[in-house]
Parts: sequence; C-alpha cells; structure tokens
Amino acid sequence: MPMIQGLKIWGRTSSSNVMKLLWLCEELGIPHERIDAGGEFGRTREPFYLAMNPNSRVPTIEEADGYTLWESNSALRYLVATRAPGSPLHPPAPKARGDVERWMDWQLASLNGPMTTVFFTHVRTPEAQRDLAAAAKAQGEAEALWSILDRQLAGRDYVAGGFSLADICLGIYVHRWFSLPIERAALPRLRGWYDRLQANHAGYRTHVAVPMV
Repeated sequence: MPMIQGLKIWGRTSSSNVMKLLWLCEELGIPHERIDAGGEFGRTREPFYLAMNPNSRVPTIEEADGYTLWESNSALRYLVATRAPGSPLHPPAPKARGDVERWMDWQLASLNGPMTTVFFTHVRTPEAQRDLAAAAKAQGEAEALWSILDRQLAGRDYVAGGFSLADICLGIYVHRWFSLPIERAALPRLRGWYDRLQANHAGYRTHVAVPMV
C-alpha cells in the first residue's frame, strides 16, 4: 500500500493524546507536520478547526486529500492501517488484536479519568486552588488500576506480549504516574515496563518522558 503523503497533526506537544501520535510516527518513520493547537495556542474554537473536530480538542489528524480524524486511539489505528498494514503494533490476527485493543479501550474507559484528576491537580492547577481530597481519591483509584496492569505484566516485557499500540496508549500515563510528586505503592513489574520503554524506544524518550507541563 503506498504511503499517503502530507499528514498534519494538529495539537500541542504537552497533550498526552498528541504524544501518542508523535511517538507512533517516530516508531514507524511516518513523515508529518505538527501544528500547535489547543491550550495556550488556541485555534480549536475557530470555525476551520471545528469543521475538522467539533469537540474542539486535540489531536486532529489531517491528510493531504482533506480527510480528517479525531480521537487519538482511533488515529493510532488508522495510521498503522494506512502506513504499516499488518504491523505487530496492531496485529491483524483477531485474538492478538483483541488483546491489544482491550487495553487501548481500558486506557480511555478506566485509567484516563483518575489519572487526569491527579495530573491536573499536581501539575496544572495553582496550589491554592487544588482539591486535594478529590486528588487523593483519584490517586487511590489509579493505583488500583495500575496494580491490574502490574499483574498483567508478569512474564511479559510489554502489555500484550510484544510491543504494540497498547503500550503507546498506556505508556504516556505511566510516565506521569512515576513523575508526579506523590507516594506510590511498589509495583515492580510496572516500573520495569516503564524502564524498558525509556531504554528501548527513542520516540518515548523524545516525546513522552519529558518534563510535565
């Protein structure tokens, strides 16, 4: 399948969901142009952007032919399908793909909520405005979820066995978990996975394992 040229990624580098796409592009060598949007850069409420993404959020990907796609995990699947079909990052075999996709969905449905609360409280909310009780509750929920993943990693180097989109979706948040100024339970398999991501994946070091803002 020929590579589709002219990919644009709309979104700021500090966005966890934009990080997913930038990391994947480095893993697969996908040429792209990233355009600042969201947060301090604005643009997401402008008519041209809302025409691409009515949610007024980032990221949005845009192809040279005008095709646009929002929702970061959907964009990950699309980029593998169009740039590297059959890649083990999103394996074609139904059972292997199902294993990868359930962890991608778990990130969205379960982990994203409490991790967002903890992250925003300690990183993006002024100290005087922080709801520490809500953050403590969310931290407990997040730790219970990370414990599930810690058990999943028993005997595995990566979430679904080999490196996949599941690691990209969840790897963003494990960096935040180990970098936040909080006390954490000892989860040695989770920590080992985090260390492997940093050691083995240049895109992770470049786009994800960076200072939090």
